[in-house]
Amino acid sequence: MGLQTGTPVSSLHARSSYKVGDFEVPTGREEEWRFTPLRRLRGLHNGTAAEGGKVVVEVDAAPEVTVETVGRDDERVGSAYVPADRVSAQAWESFDRATVVTVPKEAVASAPTVLRLRGEDASGAAYGHTTVVVEPFAVATVVLSHRGSATYADNVEFIVGDGASLSVISLQEWDDDSVHVSHQHARLGRDARFTGHNVSLGGDLVRISPSVVYTGPGGDAELYGVYFADGGQHLEHRLLVDHAVPHCRSRVDYRGALQDQDAHAVWIGDVLIRAEAEGTDTYELNRNLVLTDGTRVDSVPNLEILTGEVVGAGHASTSGRLDDEHLFYLQSRGVPRDEARRMVVRGFLGQLIDKIEVAEVRDKVAEAIEAELEQEAHE
Repeated sequence: MGLQTGTPVSSLHARSSYKVGDFEVPTGREEEWRFTPLRRLRGLHNGTAAEGGKVVVEVDAAPEVTVETVGRDDERVGSAYVPADRVSAQAWESFDRATVVTVPKEAVASAPTVLRLRGEDASGAAYGHTTVVVEPFAVATVVLSHRGSATYADNVEFIVGDGASLSVISLQEWDDDSVHVSHQHARLGRDARFTGHNVSLGGDLVRISPSVVYTGPGGDAELYGVYFADGGQHLEHRLLVDHAVPHCRSRVDYRGALQDQDAHAVWIGDVLIRAEAEGTDTYELNRNLVLTDGTRVDSVPNLEILTGEVVGAGHASTSGRLDDEHLFYLQSRGVPRDEARRMVVRGFLGQLIDKIEVAEVRDKVAEAIEAELEQEAHE
């Protein structure tokens, strides 16, 4: 498996390869790395990462779902995604065993399948690979829970068959010393539906790159994200939605809050509509709420359209402080200023938290956001 060659169809179509050597070591001047503090990646990007890290995977599967631990030679592993940067290729070359989740044809999972990834040592790097296969006309929900202390790079594939539906909730609740770089790739068949939620709260540096491609008409993808960056945290989300077939739909909505010195949030939203993707309907949105001085937000929506036959295509990005009018309205009705601030943030992020289908996870995220707000109130 080597470099995919040929002339790129657009500036949003990156080269891809399974081989680390096909990618130059990033310097930070490249477009895909210019917002990432490379020195904090602990060598994941340049081959100097120490060995010996450990991430344990525990699975609680729905009765209808099969979960296997397989070797690198399993034909399902790597079948849907080719690494698009050096860290992703390093993760591909370095993992030993992969987790494969299979939802059989026409099965409707009666409960979420939960994968708990727990880091036990951040002093060395660990690598992983997960493949989720949802066969035609099946329906399932998968939760990826990341906790503990780790220096971790992984690739995750979601293969959604014709007429199938998959909802994924990825929680990044790492300890403060953790680094996590992940590519999460969804491949949708004809009339397939994919809903992805990314919630990033913990870790020192977290960089998540969700992507979606369509292999048949009628595909529908909704990508949601919630993040809360504290002082010194770097939380980065880089999305790519590749419309390569006709009559598909995508919606992207990511929202974040930042507080304290050197909190940094990065959101890159790339949507490509190829010449053959007539009838595409897409929109992407990123909103950021700055709660204190000393934070930084980088938000870059990119929309590249190579056909004039689209139903709709648009994007928006906003970053700003709390609305003084909202605060004044609440204070004029007797709500203390600190509580008014928390109410506004709850409402801002809660619109996306409420979309999380699993009640237990939804409540956990709401509680974590509340804890972040309480921390800010006491500082």
